[in-house]
Amino acid sequence: MTANVIDGKAFAANLRARIATLAAEFTQATGRQAGLAVVLVGEDPASQVYVRSKGKSTVEAGMASFEHKLPADTDEATLLALVEQLNADPAVDGILVQLPLPRHLDEQKVIATINPDKDVDGFHVTNAGRLAVGQAGFVPCTPLGCLMLLQDRLGDLSGLDAVVIGRSNIVGKPMAQLLLAQSCTVTVAHSRTRNLPDVVRRADIVVAAVGRPEMIRGDWIKPGATVIDVGINRVAGAVEGKTRLVGDVAYAEAAAVAGAITPVPGGVGPMTIAVLLRNTLVAAYRHAGLPLAPDAI
Repeated sequence: MTANVIDGKAFAANLRARIATLAAEFTQATGRQAGLAVVLVGEDPASQVYVRSKGKSTVEAGMASFEHKLPADTDEATLLALVEQLNADPAVDGILVQLPLPRHLDEQKVIATINPDKDVDGFHVTNAGRLAVGQAGFVPCTPLGCLMLLQDRLGDLSGLDAVVIGRSNIVGKPMAQLLLAQSCTVTVAHSRTRNLPDVVRRADIVVAAVGRPEMIRGDWIKPGATVIDVGINRVAGAVEGKTRLVGDVAYAEAAAVAGAITPVPGGVGPMTIAVLLRNTLVAAYRHAGLPLAPDAI
């Protein structure tokens, strides 16, 4: 068996095209663009790349991008005051504070200050609670993107056995909640789970988000299972001094057993920014009191 490759890049491009169409309709209906504000504190190189990419993608989708760059030594009061300013700004529908923050800043306090209805990252405890009890809120972008890929591949997920490897608040826990809402039987496993290979072998769906390069081996995978690899790990390449990206799953091994699998790169990664744009547009429609069909995006 050779697994079908789940093309996250193509799916994300299609999603962004639909977002652009709905963003244009929003602008026509309201006379303004949907707006995303991104706050970057410090000069972390990876964060700078992410922020530039998010800003570019926002503009390409026909939405307004507001970037706020603060020095690394910004005090907490200044950052919280900026967040409150963005909460009150009617031109801003979504707020994203780029993580990680410098160590002297309390990330949880900053996230808690964001208006939950503008929390398009889905990290606020209110949105976590809404997800847990099945209310409408914002879900972290990466797990929601994973769910979209699964539904596109498998259709109805009801009754399937799913194992999520990883228990972070950003991916693992919300992923499990999303799968439960789709009537899957869900196990949340992690690096300390006893007999982890045996736990994974029973799964129809495997979502790997543990942050360890190629930890999940091919002989852990149930034949025909669908594997979603969230991991992005940089390891030494074949040429000295060069590196390459790998996931949390040993791709070649798993692809020989699975029914479908996401590659790294090109699988889950492109979905994250696409879903961020989706969440921002949903927030804009809600703020304007405009209807938006549940399956529109």
